[in-house]
Amino acid sequence: MEEYKVLDCGFVRLVDKMGDDSSIVQGARVSYGTGTKTLNKDKGLIEYLWKNKHTSPFEMCEIKLHIKCPIFIARQWLRHRTANVNEYSGRYSVMKGDYYVPDKICTQSTLNKQASAGYVSRETEERMRSDILKVSEYALGLYHEYLAQGVSRETCRILLPINFYTEFYWKIDLHNLLHFLKLRNHDHAQSEIRSYAEIILEKIVKPWVPLCYGAFKKY
Repeated sequence: MEEYKVLDCGFVRLVDKMGDDSSIVQGARVSYGTGTKTLNKDKGLIEYLWKNKHTSPFEMCEIKLHIKCPIFIARQWLRHRTANVNEYSGRYSVMKGDYYVPDKICTQSTLNKQASAGYVSRETEERMRSDILKVSEYALGLYHEYLAQGVSRETCRILLPINFYTEFYWKIDLHNLLHFLKLRNHDHAQSEIRSYAEIILEKIVKPWVPLCYGAFKKY
């Protein structure tokens, strides 16, 4: 299983995939019939389809990924409701205890209410990183303490902050995957989710469907 490390404890794993560039071409030519005879090269056809937003042929390809990311990133990720998802359950299983501490602490953008811009001072960064470590270790200690006292897993998980890691399987067709990547591999996206999107695009999509990747980057 291909695995790519992201952030401090996260990863993207390629679990399974179906179809390739030829599947997109095949799907288009069934739909278009003789109308594609002038587009005699797969590359030209795929670029034509993507440029002109004929997206259904891209749904002939599907991929399944195993994602490990901080909970606050998963909440952003799963707002894209065009995939099939199965997430690790803190009700059935003990949480693994990995948590995320950012390398850099950003300042709030004055132009965009949901975005950051620039970085705080070194002093503030060191203090906040230290506080994140303290809070995370304290919460993890309480979590295991109450588990040991017989408190239910579904209740104990309430103690854990959203910088703790979760895992999920994510199955999505190529059309909707590219829409996700367009939004989350953008300069305005949060840097953490952008790190995942960049890995998926460059390490997984590019070798899987290189002609489609080229059209996506071009248009």
